[in-house]
Amino acid sequence: MNRFLVCAFVIVFKMVPYSYAQTVTLDTYFNHETRKTKTGTERFHYLWNDEKDSGFSKWGGWFKDSGFSLDTLGEAPTLAKLRNSSVYIIVDPDTKKETSNPNYINENDAAQIALWVKAGGVLVMMANDSANVELPHFNILAAKFGLHFNNDLPNHVIDDKHFKDGEASWVDKKIFPSSPKVFLKDVSSISLNNPDAKAVIKSADGASVIAAITKYGKGIVFAVGDPWLYNEYVNGRLPAIYQNDMAAMDLTQWLKNQVKR
Repeated sequence: MNRFLVCAFVIVFKMVPYSYAQTVTLDTYFNHETRKTKTGTERFHYLWNDEKDSGFSKWGGWFKDSGFSLDTLGEAPTLAKLRNSSVYIIVDPDTKKETSNPNYINENDAAQIALWVKAGGVLVMMANDSANVELPHFNILAAKFGLHFNNDLPNHVIDDKHFKDGEASWVDKKIFPSSPKVFLKDVSSISLNNPDAKAVIKSADGASVIAAITKYGKGIVFAVGDPWLYNEYVNGRLPAIYQNDMAAMDLTQWLKNQVKR
């Protein structure tokens, strides 16, 4: 290879950005639900490998289709433990009703997560209705980003004859370019106490913010008042008119686009 070709190769190599592996990490520490089986107990609810209605296997599949590797974190998060994570998802932190000794989010946990986001991390916070999620400690973390999950119940759906009550009235097309018709049932609304925070999904009546984003340092936070993308609600049992599966694919691509490395 002559000197001209060598120089050209070096220049092109320097211009091509290094391709980093992107990892989406699912918390299994603050949410650590178990149930009894014939042989003992097992973990369940919001797990990558759970293919039943309660799992995230479909969403995990869309992450993998987008080039992510899947991981879990079953310990208290620290900046060091999150170092190799591009996206970190915390969903439905446990109450004492769900586990006898829940791991509540404390100030140190929140501070460590906030440092990771500030450095460029992409955080997804998924709450639930207040009867099924531990909001007071989850809000310690939310407060770091000027957000607050409220003890209320917008989009309350009585039964399967009232699906329309769970529709969103407005969805941000920059995050959800497919303009999907989405369904979120019995959620916590979100107060925006930060001028940089903005609504991305609103309740059926338009009165409540039920999903929001906010930038924080070099990173970003997506917060939603429900774990709405588990298998049951990505067209596992919804009427065909609802497109939570399309919303999940849109959100996955948006999260990928937010990753700084």
